[in-house]
Amino acid sequence: MSTPTPPRSTAPYGAWASPVSAAALAGERVVLDQPRIDDGHVYWLEGRGTEGGRVVLVRDGVDLTPAPFNVRSRVHEYGGGAYTVDHGVVAFVDFADQRVRLLEGGADPRVLTPEGDGSLRYADLRLHLGGRRLYCVREDHRGEGEARNTVVRLDLDGDNADGGTELVAGPDFVAAPRLSPDGARLAWLQWDHPNMPWDSTQLWVAEVTDDGLSDPRMVAGGEGVAVTEPRWSAGGDLYHLTDRTGWAELAVVHPDGSTAVLTDAGRELGWPQWVFDRPSFGFTGDGTVVCTWFADGRGRLGTVADGSLSPLDVPGVAFDHVTVEGRTVVALVDRVDRPRSVVAIDLGTGAERVLRAESAVELAAGMVTTPEGVSWTNSTGDTVHGVFHAPSNPAFRAPDGELPPLVVRLHGGPTSMTVGALSLDTAYWTSRGLAVLDVNYGGSTGHGRAYRERLRGRWGVVDVDDCSTGARAMAEQGRVDGARLAIRGGSAGGFTTLAALTGTDVFAVGASYFGVGDLEALARDTHKFESRYLDGLVAPYPEGRDVYRERSPLHHLDSLSAPMILLQGLDDEVVPPDQATRMADAVRAKGLPVAHLEFEGEGHGFRRAETIVRAREAEAYFYARVFGYDLADDVEPVDIDNDPGA
Repeated sequence: MSTPTPPRSTAPYGAWASPVSAAALAGERVVLDQPRIDDGHVYWLEGRGTEGGRVVLVRDGVDLTPAPFNVRSRVHEYGGGAYTVDHGVVAFVDFADQRVRLLEGGADPRVLTPEGDGSLRYADLRLHLGGRRLYCVREDHRGEGEARNTVVRLDLDGDNADGGTELVAGPDFVAAPRLSPDGARLAWLQWDHPNMPWDSTQLWVAEVTDDGLSDPRMVAGGEGVAVTEPRWSAGGDLYHLTDRTGWAELAVVHPDGSTAVLTDAGRELGWPQWVFDRPSFGFTGDGTVVCTWFADGRGRLGTVADGSLSPLDVPGVAFDHVTVEGRTVVALVDRVDRPRSVVAIDLGTGAERVLRAESAVELAAGMVTTPEGVSWTNSTGDTVHGVFHAPSNPAFRAPDGELPPLVVRLHGGPTSMTVGALSLDTAYWTSRGLAVLDVNYGGSTGHGRAYRERLRGRWGVVDVDDCSTGARAMAEQGRVDGARLAIRGGSAGGFTTLAALTGTDVFAVGASYFGVGDLEALARDTHKFESRYLDGLVAPYPEGRDVYRERSPLHHLDSLSAPMILLQGLDDEVVPPDQATRMADAVRAKGLPVAHLEFEGEGHGFRRAETIVRAREAEAYFYARVFGYDLADDVEPVDIDNDPGA
């Protein structure tokens, strides 16, 4: 005999009680990164909010790096490639001092790089045990002016008093030093200002000598072509991704210097290289290429054969950090019905093992909506893509005739993308009765280079229009309440949030996480990696100063008519904290509701559990005050200047 379904309670959208707490977004989950397989053992990184955001290296579920070690690199500020492993030997970078340490033979971590104040930073590590060496990228902040980025070689048994032997120096940026299987050749990527690694890069190869390198030569890439992810096959072929056709495809440089593109156009492999060492393909024991790609807004995992991509029967909407050993594939997998997980897949049997999930929170049936891919037309007639999440909570219904508020959510980058995966972040809103629209605005990856370059010179215009027309489209379709539209984003998404609030009258409220309010200030005061990024997104500076002022939200507060909440880390090296302060002061002076929360010890992206909880609850509280409903949660109130509910 079946159990009758309890009747649903009636409550306004936004006021539904939810089991998805802010704590579930922080202390009750980890952030997984960089899985890797080595001799049958699976390694990965876990960012733990309960330990102040400390990143721990884990092998087969057992911690390898005890406190206080924090496995993070600061090269380019975004890091990546902070550890490597070869036959059980591990090298890693500790965040506190940025020194490289070696774990070998069960001994305690042994320091490889000289003592200092963190001015020497390392990333993209690769061990060569046969030569007892470590190849990596070094970023040197010891001198005046810009940091120097070089490829260096460390001696595993020496003192490395000089911080490593420089092998490649001169380019503004270097990445991905990769040694051929026989140790005879080194490949690497390089590029110069004002390019970003998804604009124009070069793939180089040189012969390895005792003293360094000889006969360096460029083998792929060049102006207007982005090359990423160089990787040697067992036979000495140099595989890589190239977008010379307009799509990031798999290509190869053979030992004789000839090249070939191996995959079909119209499929996007890889990700923009904001961080080091983010693989999207690897080789099985018999040389078969296993890779991930995007098509129609969804990720797939498959193999390459005879110039075609053949998908495997593996459920998922995105696959990241793909590594292969023998017939086993290990990757970070996003799905519509479970949290992001480290998954091992046996290509022979198809069996899958979930080794670690980001969250153990289990939601009742009906608590999570099924993501829906949506498209609409922007003001200039271009098609824009996104993902819509309807409110869903089996315990509640809204009063008849009421439509839900909408939260338009923006990814960062602005070259990132959002897929229709299960997310506690999404469930936090939808289970309370708010709808969510993720916008893959022009500039996003996954849809080819032309789609990404729609934002070139038009940041603050195309993205704002794509988000505004998307919100309107959802309202016109009767999905959401057009009078209760919110917009939120962090970093680049925070800029678009602020630009939408000052440049349109579409949104009733906004939330900016470490967003850019003054483009000119950002152009003058940011780190090396992004110091010329705005040349392409906005205009060369200072020649284009008028454009910077025209696009900066701080210079258009006369048109601002919506409340906002600003959340900012005080240790942010990418977006200086004073930008949020200036924006809050200006909104306050206009008499509009504004809340401004600052967090000690947080940088560009929040990592501490207490910060994540406070920020999310503050944002939900702010929306409730603006939209006029009472939260079911008992949260700490937020100080709101010009509080609309006072």
